Amino acid sequence: MHKSFLVWAAVLGALAVILGAFGAHKLKELVPPETVSTFQTGVTYQFYHVFALIATGILFAHLPGSQLVWAGRCFIIGIILFSGSLYALTLLKATGNVGLRGIGIVTPIGGVFFIAGWISLLAGILKLKA
Repeated sequence: MHKSFLVWAAVLGALAVILGAFGAHKLKELVPPETVSTFQTGVTYQFYHVFALIATGILFAHLPGSQLVWAGRCFIIGIILFSGSLYALTLLKATGNVGLRGIGIVTPIGGVFFIAGWISLLAGILKLKA
């Protein structure tokens, strides 16, 4: 399981760099500044949770436990839902598509997965024997 978390972290980390570069260079030409800020929030949270996923994978390699499995899963799901919904909202704004504005409700659900991931990580760490 730890290897899959590290693979996910590497892929999502590379994607965050690509999306961050796009946001910094090209996106400004396509959408207003507040939408660039929304996109950047997605990239920032993706990066934070890539590092959390790396830590989870490393910890799991040495001290496996179900809490760490759930932490890793929650971080991945959170990235997909939270950051992914912010990217989708930016895309909708860039294309002028107004049909799927309700996608914004997904963002806080992704945030709940981030919180659950951190709580699961804490639970996994607290179970460690000193």
